[in-house]
Amino acid sequence: MQTIAVQIQDSYVQTFMNYVNNHSENITISKDKNLKFDPYFYERKKDLEQIIEDSENGSMELLSQEQYDKEMEIFFKDLKANENL
Repeated sequence: MQTIAVQIQDSYVQTFMNYVNNHSENITISKDKNLKFDPYFYERKKDLEQIIEDSENGSMELLSQEQYDKEMEIFFKDLKANENL
């Protein structure tokens, strides 16, 4: 079985539901609780999984808190220096 997301025009919902009811042996509808709280849940999940994979295989560098603080300090100094340009 496969799970898909379907967007339905408001004016077509009843027609779609009638179709689903007539084919209920092949279709199951359930509300996804993840989408209730975050409509982009699955896109964000996919992005996060990619970030984790990239950090684990070394294609993305992770900074320590100390490294991050130094980088941000440099960034803000550069930003302030270029502010008047």
